[in-house]
Amino acid sequence: MGGGQLSSAPLPRSFFDRPSHEVAPDLLGRVLVHGGVDGIVAVRLTEVEAYGGPGEDPAAHTYRGRTPRNAVMFGPPGHLYVYFTYGMHFCANLVCLPDGFGSAVLLRAGEVVEGLAAARARRSSSNGKPIADRDLARGPARLAVALGLTREHNGLDAILEGSPLGRPRQSATMLEGVPADPSLIRSGPRTGISTAKEVPWRFWIDGDPTVSPYRAHVPRRRNTAATSVGEAPRS
Repeated sequence: MGGGQLSSAPLPRSFFDRPSHEVAPDLLGRVLVHGGVDGIVAVRLTEVEAYGGPGEDPAAHTYRGRTPRNAVMFGPPGHLYVYFTYGMHFCANLVCLPDGFGSAVLLRAGEVVEGLAAARARRSSSNGKPIADRDLARGPARLAVALGLTREHNGLDAILEGSPLGRPRQSATMLEGVPADPSLIRSGPRTGISTAKEVPWRFWIDGDPTVSPYRAHVPRRRNTAATSVGEAPRS
């Protein structure tokens, strides 16, 4: 799998030095490669969500300013912002805009185009039933698991020169891949957030089977785990 996508050039840092809602649709069809200790996995992005900066987007982690948790979002563009949510899931974002601005794009879903065996092993179900390929990275938590992204990868630079296959393990690279056909890109409300939910900054490739289903926000009952990490928005 993968075709010529893994031989495509890395995206330049300037690609991310723009507002997140401009970067987000341009990320569709691009490929994120991560080399973990158990192998390299590459995911073609099919669904993303943009989140704005401090004071402008109530659904963003940066809305109230810089904190130790969201500090990576205020750093250079092209870095991974990986956070833990609801006491059980990691989610991955790509930082946008220059130092100090605090903006990112949440990676919501994609197709595993390289490293299927490693992705399947990471996503193995507790009941032993095989997971369909389309579901390996279908949803932000599943995508993070398939790529092997956890808290230790928060702040990892995804803009590197050279071939990702020749880099040390525990590295990440964004590749040009094959940009999505503009006629197939759709946008709509962001998924599962309680504020600014009408903002149409969720972008996806129409008809792609790996795109996650839209879910409106449903208030959760607070529990110890959720309270310990905070019920923060998506990015």
